[in-house]
Amino acid sequence: MDKIKKILIISSDKSLREVLTFCLDGWGYEVFLHESPLHDITPIKKISPDVIVVDVHSASKAHLEICRLLKDDFVTAFIPVITLINKRQLRTQLLNLKQGVDDYLIKPPDPLDLRVRVEMAARRSQYSFYASPLTGLPGGRIIEEAVIERLKKDVSFTFGYLDIDSFKYFNDVYGYHKGDRAIMQTAYVLYTSIKKFGNPEDFIGHIGGDDFMFITSPERYKEVCHNIILSFDRIIPFHYNPEDRKQGFIYAKDRTHKMTKVNLMSVSLAVVNRYSHSDVTNMVQINEKLAEIKRYLKDLSGSKFMEDRRSGKTGEFLGPQVYKRTEASAEGYRPLGQILLEKKLLSAEQLDESLNIHWRRGVAFGEICKELGFIKEEDLHSALREQNAPDARQGAKIIPLTKSQ
Repeated sequence: MDKIKKILIISSDKSLREVLTFCLDGWGYEVFLHESPLHDITPIKKISPDVIVVDVHSASKAHLEICRLLKDDFVTAFIPVITLINKRQLRTQLLNLKQGVDDYLIKPPDPLDLRVRVEMAARRSQYSFYASPLTGLPGGRIIEEAVIERLKKDVSFTFGYLDIDSFKYFNDVYGYHKGDRAIMQTAYVLYTSIKKFGNPEDFIGHIGGDDFMFITSPERYKEVCHNIILSFDRIIPFHYNPEDRKQGFIYAKDRTHKMTKVNLMSVSLAVVNRYSHSDVTNMVQINEKLAEIKRYLKDLSGSKFMEDRRSGKTGEFLGPQVYKRTEASAEGYRPLGQILLEKKLLSAEQLDESLNIHWRRGVAFGEICKELGFIKEEDLHSALREQNAPDARQGAKIIPLTKSQ
């Protein structure tokens, strides 16, 4: 059952309060009222509303102040604030309204318009609250809702869990900024693989840290996993410096603070296929199966994926698929950014800025560099020709090694 949304209305206009209360209450909202702005937002914290509607009477300082107080407090900062303002006051107070206000409606508002704004604001707030601030991908409750929706519809689906091996060591040695870039790169690899090899209704999420998830269909998951690994193993070495990339490992402190040799990052994919109601019925069961697979994969080096043997169709169980990087793959393939950097057409700072936009917007990296004015058209074409040379394409090979339990 959906949670009843709480709406707080702050207005000194009695007739407006009555109309809005009548409408919102009739639509199934739980309505709370305050006649005048509060100088202490503690009562609002106790209510914990999903949306706050503030009647900015003549755009007075007191009404605008409550908006600022709400946004300055960590507990209430995420609550959407919708203001009702007189049209004649809008122009003079527009700049003030930008401080602490998420949306506005001209007073008196059409109740239906207000309802639409409330629903949209609540939805945006929920997504942003449970989304990863780094990747922007949904997490937490949104992931759970995506699974529950499919369980309720009683449809077959595949739940995949992605974990980056050796990420902690990389983060310790290279720092959090480089670590964030590796996380962003992984999110982009996951997104492009699902987009290209999955279904239109597939779902991806960021559980947190170096853990991701995806939902696809049982008939597509093998190709999706295969291409996630191919893309990850091809591009992730370039997050290391040339010396570490060439030798294929780094030195880092383990849990006992002893220096140890750690392989370059790889990726592990645990998969649970849900064909029918008898396979899994809730999120807890999915997590239990994933935990068991992850424990097994932990002892295997290299990138790999594996499905839960008990959730597959009889006779179709696929053991762990382990991939090994060839030496040629490390030297043959070079990403476009690396080529531009080596040619000194991009600085390290420009590369970082371009990649960040590329990952977030999903626009071709070369186009982003041109858009920012970092490179010229002829430089881009020259770098692309170098990247697509026969020897470069031949080097990007990864050999799959199948192992069975």
